[in-house]
Amino acid sequence: MAISYKDSGVDVERGYEAVKLMKQYVKSTYNASVLGDIGSFGGFYELPKGIKNPVLVSGTDGVGTKLKYAFIAGKHNTIGIDAVAMCVNDIVCQGAKPLFFLDYFATGKLSPEVVATVVSGVAAGCRQAGAALVGGETAEMPGFYADGEYDIAGFAVGVVDKKKIINGSKIRPGDMLIGLKSSGIHSNGYSLVRKLFGEDKAALEKYDSRLGAKPIDVLLTPTRIYVRSVLSLIEKVKVKGIAHITGGGFIENIPRIFPEGVGCEIWMRSYEVPAIFKIMQEKAGISDSQIYNTFNMGIGMVICVAKRDVDKALETLKELGEDCCVIGKTTKGSGVQLIK
Repeated sequence: MAISYKDSGVDVERGYEAVKLMKQYVKSTYNASVLGDIGSFGGFYELPKGIKNPVLVSGTDGVGTKLKYAFIAGKHNTIGIDAVAMCVNDIVCQGAKPLFFLDYFATGKLSPEVVATVVSGVAAGCRQAGAALVGGETAEMPGFYADGEYDIAGFAVGVVDKKKIINGSKIRPGDMLIGLKSSGIHSNGYSLVRKLFGEDKAALEKYDSRLGAKPIDVLLTPTRIYVRSVLSLIEKVKVKGIAHITGGGFIENIPRIFPEGVGCEIWMRSYEVPAIFKIMQEKAGISDSQIYNTFNMGIGMVICVAKRDVDKALETLKELGEDCCVIGKTTKGSGVQLIK
């Protein structure tokens, strides 16, 4: 008796249907630099003109176990935004303008509708970042994932003029740190989040007065994409360094942009920490240093500028729609000192 590929659990017709459904979303991200169409073996992107010495900057990341809450809620239209955000927010830290994005989606049994919905979120994130979605991979892997579950990861490439690369090398003690507010937890620390909030759908959908919302809605809020604001800022203000606050929180990520001999103070009372982080700290019973080493604590991006440029930077960012404030300063030494 013959055994077909479909008999083994892979239905290529479902894959074809998924491509048909996602095509409109993919094309919504295209610009004049995209050459070719969906279905080529490789994605083509013409480098923008006018950059004297172009340097490509790349980044890749995933969404992690935040996906579990998407499965529980049956909500798949925003998780793709997270996948894009995690990549483009990284490369813009180097001053790079995102050019294009590729995604990887893997599941045990392909649902064309779910894939297309996820890709609609990827496309939305790409539009926010000004990047084209030039390709991707959809893998059906029977027996590898639980029913109804999937994984998604992404890869972004951007460009910056070599003379305009931002790498933190000019940061000195006495510079100021500006925090750009996050939309929530973003996409890091969800293994701990799941321990604290659990996975009971009824409990997650019950209104929480402290949060002012249902926990599931707060936990699935998509990651903020800062690309357009940051790129506009660096055209007007001399930015010395940019840190994307992801896994490792303040403690790990901010020092990544400092040269040797430079540390910083973070003024914990300089802004109101969102309720979700206060609740998690209480539930977990962990110290300030532990929680600031895990979550973004309401700040998704930290920008370092000279003291003389801080007012102009704040004014510019606020005009661009960012909720921001000075959260600390650089110091002699190393690491991050939390100041109450």
